[in-house]
Amino acid sequence: MTPEEQVTKDYQVRRWVGLVEETLHENGPVAARPLLKAVCGVVIRNPFAGRYADDLSALTAPSAALGTALGRRAAALLGGAEVESYGKGGLAGLAGEQEHVVACVTTVFGNALREAVGGGAAWISSATKTAAAGASLDIPLAYKDEVYVRSHYDAVTVSVPDVPRPDELFVCVAVASGGRVHERVGGLTVTEARAQAASGSAR
Repeated sequence: MTPEEQVTKDYQVRRWVGLVEETLHENGPVAARPLLKAVCGVVIRNPFAGRYADDLSALTAPSAALGTALGRRAAALLGGAEVESYGKGGLAGLAGEQEHVVACVTTVFGNALREAVGGGAAWISSATKTAAAGASLDIPLAYKDEVYVRSHYDAVTVSVPDVPRPDELFVCVAVASGGRVHERVGGLTVTEARAQAASGSAR
């Protein structure tokens, strides 16, 4: 069974969503390597819409398949470029709670996402909220192996006109092929972070 088939089995899916941005410059010279950012999301029915429940495991327990499917789809949208940054998040429709979408993107989801995009040692930045259809979500991005790499502090925005409906959840992941175009405020670099990681593994 593919991850998408598993998601369809465990959740009631209405739609998959994909978005790609390619940035060539930010008022400076054209970058030698354009920055690619991609978002992939899935719209599912919220089984807890309109009611309170203590146990949200029906959303959390099967969420590894969500992380795998969304991670693979998002990485594929980069067209073969390496995933350097990642993030996650989601929206709960107005008949639900923020906690419902948080239940979909816990460690179960995150570990599967890491594996799907080629690994990652850093914690995954996240943003969730309850909102009406058409609301925008800013998904934070950070370097996947060291959260203190300042060049990769970024975000990507997604908005879909009819998502989420009141009884839906919109679960998303974001990936990027590098740091901000024209980043120049210093801090730990990717090269330094990789050297530190290699040195640590050698000891």
